This record gives sequence, structure tokens and C-alpha cells, in this order.
Amino acid sequence: MRLFSASPLALAGALSLALSLGACATLPATRNTPFLPAGVFGTYQDNDIGAINQSAWAFASPANTRGNPIEAARAIIALEYLSGELPENPRWVGMGSTIKFRINEARGDLRHIVGIRPDAPPQLVVNALLALAWDLQFGNQTAALQALASPVFTQPPRVTLQALSNLPYVQTANLATVRAAEVEFPGGGVRG
Repeated sequence: MRLFSASPLALAGALSLALSLGACATLPATRNTPFLPAGVFGTYQDNDIGAINQSAWAFASPANTRGNPIEAARAIIALEYLSGELPENPRWVGMGSTIKFRINEARGDLRHIVGIRPDAPPQLVVNALLALAWDLQFGNQTAALQALASPVFTQPPRVTLQALSNLPYVQTANLATVRAAEVEFPGGGVRG
């Protein structure tokens, strides 16, 4: 007795669907792409889309992160992540190399502004900023300052926290992240 019978067309459709869904998945962490836990940018967004949304919103205007180092840290985490994810994940093969270059350039600019070593491994930067955001969210100022005492930072913790609380307008970050959002959401800008 035969329990399953499928036409070659149905099998091809199922295979196409499986490959399409797999192409949307985040790749494992690499030297250039840090691991991010699920939900860093929201419950219903994968990390790629969440990082694009977060960074495009945060860098559109300094007012979006002013006085909110948690959101500033999340935006920098997004740049750290996108700098590796966009060039390495086949999902983004259609995104122009200029956008990927500009995202990496924006990451360097933000590292300079905040006081993150230019040669710091992205995973260490992300780990420190995730710890900072977590500690600030739960009101643990002492632990937050300890997170900023990581060797990836070049300034004293209070100076770094002040930089995160008052990010200036960074044109490279604004333009690069808006372009990435336009590729992901043609004609519609950032969507949540």
C-alpha cells in the first residue's frame, strides 16, 4: 500500500519552498558576523530585518537615541552584525556591494565616535553592548559600567556611556542603513 504519492511538480514546489525558507535564515556566527540571540530587535523579526529596521530608525535622527543609550547600543549592535551578515549571507546577494561597503564604513565611524577599538572582534563588541543594554534595562548601573570596562572600549566607562547617550548625526550610518532598508522594502522604507 502506498501512503504518499506526489507529482514531480509538487515535489519541485516543496523543494523550492524549503530552499526559499532556508535562504531567509540567519547563518551561523563567523569571524566577521557575530552571533545574536533571537529577539534582539523584536519578537517577530529575524535578526537581519530587525538590524536593518533598528539601524535605519536610530540613525535617521540623533533625537531617536538621545538620552537612550539602550537604543544607541542596539543600533551599534545592528551595524556590527550587518557588516558581516550582508556580505556573507546569500540572502543578500541582490544588495549592491556599495551598500555593504557603506555599512562597514558606518560601523567604523560609530566605533570611532563611541570609543570602540577599530580592531575589536565584532563578537566582543556585541557581547559588551548586549550586556550594557540588559543591565541598563534592569537598572543595574554598576554592572552596566562594568560592561563598558571591557578592553574593546578605548574610553573610561562613564565617557563611553555619555557618548552612547548623545550620539551625533552620522551621515554615513544614516545613508547606508536607509539604502539597506530601501533594498529590503522597495518603495516603502522601514517596516516593523
